[in-house]
Amino acid sequence: MVSILYTFDRAFMAKTFVAIDRSVAADSAYLPLRPEARGACSEIAAVRARIEDAADLDAAVRAVDPDVVVQNHRFEASSLDGTPEFHREYPVVHARHGASVGRGEEWNTTRDLGDAVDLALAPGDRWAAHYRREFPASVEVAVVGIPEADALVGREPPRGRRVLYAPTNHNYGGGCYVETAERVLDVFAGTDYELLFRPHPMDRIEEPGRSLTERCRDRIDELPNVVFDDDRTPRESLLAADVLLSDYSGIVTEWLHTGRPLIQSTAIAADRPVPTLGVQTDRLTVDLVDRVYEEGHPPGVEAAREEALADLGIPIDGRAGERAAAEVVACTR
Repeated sequence: MVSILYTFDRAFMAKTFVAIDRSVAADSAYLPLRPEARGACSEIAAVRARIEDAADLDAAVRAVDPDVVVQNHRFEASSLDGTPEFHREYPVVHARHGASVGRGEEWNTTRDLGDAVDLALAPGDRWAAHYRREFPASVEVAVVGIPEADALVGREPPRGRRVLYAPTNHNYGGGCYVETAERVLDVFAGTDYELLFRPHPMDRIEEPGRSLTERCRDRIDELPNVVFDDDRTPRESLLAADVLLSDYSGIVTEWLHTGRPLIQSTAIAADRPVPTLGVQTDRLTVDLVDRVYEEGHPPGVEAAREEALADLGIPIDGRAGERAAAEVVACTR
């Protein structure tokens, strides 16, 4: 019998559920909602089902008959033909697959899932405050942290002159990828840094990011100090990098767990500010990378970062997965 059923629609979203499931003793399985989510992880058993509309989703959940459904985002509520009804029969827990710091993604969650969620797991106090304001009073909220970032806590910096470039996606996040990708390659070409180049998975399959990614791949083949990071999750690159180059992507909140320096591009596609969690620039230079690598954040930036961290209220102790698992398992009793 399956007690816990995870549902998600993109392969890269599996990392959150794997991080939670490591601390779960109950039997569990995952239901891929799109073909590209099949085979997303070997750690959790997969449910075989063809999901084309809301009725298919309801039938698949009922066939498993779990104690609780843990879903990642808002696919079930907004991207299927018809309206799923399984949430009327089973407790539903919402767990973010990423916690961006400036995109306003939490508004999509409360807008689309207010009638379908019983418990919302918040990455930090800021998300929890929003959930409590915007979700119906019947929705419970628990601050757990970011389970997929637990492995980053307490790790020593590698000091290998390695930089990870990982911006948020263009179409849905309005990040800096389209504006900066080729410039980033220009800056690092021929330097003694190793660049780990990691576009968001959606910028590898959707235009305009797809064409840009293909051009960058071709160029990277000629750059011995640049690696295209094609791993399903960014875990190994996050562990290996000394500096992160991003914007306000959810990977930034994971990176905060390392305590290592961050360079944030403000040359984003969206018309919104980038919260200060690192050194900000609208035009990257190797001199800036040198300063940040050698000296870290300047005092003013570090002060702003500490203030922002306090506002986000993310518990950074390596136990987020345990807390999330405890909340989920409590729904099975």
